Amino acid sequence: MSWTTRTTRTVYENRWIHVREDEVTGPHGEGIYGVVRMQHPAVFIVALDDEERICFVELERYTTGRSLEVPAGGSDGEDPLRAAQRELLEETGVTASEWHDLGRMNALNGIADAPEHVFLARGLSTTDATASQHEEGIDAVRWIPFPEALALVAGGGITDGETIGALALAGIRLGRFR
Repeated sequence: MSWTTRTTRTVYENRWIHVREDEVTGPHGEGIYGVVRMQHPAVFIVALDDEERICFVELERYTTGRSLEVPAGGSDGEDPLRAAQRELLEETGVTASEWHDLGRMNALNGIADAPEHVFLARGLSTTDATASQHEEGIDAVRWIPFPEALALVAGGGITDGETIGALALAGIRLGRFR
């Protein structure tokens, strides 16, 4: 049986998200379903330097506390690659000469319509982005070797689902999981 939406109403909306409540009929009968839709797709960047280290940002999230994540952000309606290039520069002061589209992910499938584009960035150069990092709420930029990053995932040091998914896509592309 497929899902049928009987009614829908907007509960909340801002420039980043749209929240609606749907009355639905699904496999288990009738009910109410809350759905969060991102206004624009997000981008995630696995920036890998010549020493095989991944660039991470460390910040405090209002919802979950301290977090270690790959650089990411909203596309704000831009082409996803351009948005990824902008976000990497704003959050880390890093630019890349090589960009590889690793694919798409969907965050929180059960409650959200939140498409995400993941990119691998190589050929990295650094600039000074201290002011941007402060505006973005970033406390530190950390460079962690790929195997150590995977160990942090396994040990609970990296818990951000999108970061874990982006690392998986990068690891698959780079042949790290064979």
